[in-house]
Amino acid sequence: MTPRSKWFAWLPSLNIQIWILAMGRLLSQTGTGFTLFYAPIFFVNQVGLSATEVGIGIGSASITGVLGRALGGSLSDSPRWGRRTTLLLSAVVSAIASFVLAASSDFWVFVLGNLLMGLGIGLYWPATEALVADLVTTPAQRSEAFAITRLSDSLGLGLGVVLGGLLIKTTGAYRSLFVIDGISFLVLFVVVYWAVTEISRSTSDEYTGLKGWKQALRDRRLLIYSVVNTLFTTYLVQVSSTMPLYFTNFVPGGLAPETISALFTWHLVLSVLVQMPIVRVLNRVSRADALLLSAVLWGIGFVLVWLTGVAPAHLLWAVLALAVLALATATYMPSASSITVEMAPDSLRGVYLAVNSQCWAIGYFVGPPVGGWALDQSPAIAHGFWLVTALSVLGAAAILRVLKRLMQEDHAAG
Repeated sequence: MTPRSKWFAWLPSLNIQIWILAMGRLLSQTGTGFTLFYAPIFFVNQVGLSATEVGIGIGSASITGVLGRALGGSLSDSPRWGRRTTLLLSAVVSAIASFVLAASSDFWVFVLGNLLMGLGIGLYWPATEALVADLVTTPAQRSEAFAITRLSDSLGLGLGVVLGGLLIKTTGAYRSLFVIDGISFLVLFVVVYWAVTEISRSTSDEYTGLKGWKQALRDRRLLIYSVVNTLFTTYLVQVSSTMPLYFTNFVPGGLAPETISALFTWHLVLSVLVQMPIVRVLNRVSRADALLLSAVLWGIGFVLVWLTGVAPAHLLWAVLALAVLALATATYMPSASSITVEMAPDSLRGVYLAVNSQCWAIGYFVGPPVGGWALDQSPAIAHGFWLVTALSVLGAAAILRVLKRLMQEDHAAG
């Protein structure tokens, strides 16, 4: 065995285009990480928009995000467009959005930039997930492929946040962050244009447009799964939107910003390290059972967050909480996309994955206001919020049991 093969033997054997796409996604998400945490600071403190205006502007992306996901699913399945062309369109729209945001100096231009960004990201997810599914041949490979691409997304976001912070500290040039973000989308466009080919595409218009959506929305399995998947995405958003503020304001003495930063770095690093081992272990069980395990881990993690706020040794509980939540995330991410592909007819992969992506849009729309409301109440409610969230896992588990039974019945009938 050569030295190179020893170093990379742990990596899955996948189509080279998946690795190329993963690299493009890493670069693109690095650009997104540049702006993710710093946009609100810049537009409030330097441009002069109010916090409410910034919140409305960022929230407006959810509107076009829903439309973009619906359109992206239909275009991805269309023989006239396909996954690759839809992904190229997404990169162009997202790049334009970044340059508009870089030039923004008033509320309405800021809203326009966010509307365009929501549309671009909405187009992106169904197309890229369907493309990954097309490039593999077995369920085990599919989980590993989704794990690799999601891993690239996480690494890119984390790297972008760190590099963006360094750039701001060094130069204070906030607008350059949006320019770099736009360039990263153009790099993604070049990568997809030159290195990615269309592998699978519907050969007729039978299920394109509204027909495809009608077919998908009659699938009981997909509708049941959408309920539990929306729950999972609200769990994810609590980690990034609610938990930092909870650790700051409701843990006795308050955790320092640098401590919170170190905790979330620990969370990200652990998520990356365990992703591939977890996927390989979970390939031995059904996707519904994998999601059930994820639900259990989410429940345990939220109980540990509660203990961080009410029990002694706060930092120890916080470290344990974010470790368990990293395991929950690594268990959830590839399983969610894989089970959606298992349910979808080949001609409707884009639409089914668009429904999966809509769950993210709903979760990210509902999650922050719910968490924010809890933290605006008394300490008892703020602490109890994590226990209520943990208890909601019981509902997710019950839904997953029903989903597993339906999928087993369909498999037996097929």
